[in-house]
Amino acid sequence: MTQFSVNTHRMNPYAQFKFRVRWDGRVVAGISYISGLERHTDVVEYREGGQPNIQRKAPALSSFVPIVLKRGVTHDTTFEQWANLVWNPAGNPEIALRDFRKDILIELLNESGQVVLAYKVYRCWPSEYAALGDLDASATAVAMETLVLEHEGWERDTSVAEPMEPGAGASNKRKR
Repeated sequence: MTQFSVNTHRMNPYAQFKFRVRWDGRVVAGISYISGLERHTDVVEYREGGQPNIQRKAPALSSFVPIVLKRGVTHDTTFEQWANLVWNPAGNPEIALRDFRKDILIELLNESGQVVLAYKVYRCWPSEYAALGDLDASATAVAMETLVLEHEGWERDTSVAEPMEPGAGASNKRKR
């Protein structure tokens, strides 16, 4: 059985290095790292009075692990502007309650740059912001900024279907 319904010739799963993040209707430039999407559901254990040797388990509250975004430092202030909606560097204790939560979209791309999977992440807000990571004169890395997003859940965007990969039509026709 094939793992791909459209590109039946494809043998390998999608790579993890081609992706993009969207919020406010646009792609956010330069993101080089996104932590995984994880959900945890607490377990409630209980025992029925008439059955002393059996412990039952039921699902309880679900929680979502924060998402970490990292990118190289540039003059784009997208991360900083969002983080400043939660904490104002001018000392104003009021936060921008209307705008500090955003829905984001995480898209996974195939080697040809086509969107193959997308996840909608709901009501995100920055709980941590690192404007500048560690600096090390003996390292060979770029300066990084980090944004940690709390959120209230995610779901797969089922409107994104497996695309026909370039050149796949010709190879599929030859197999028939």
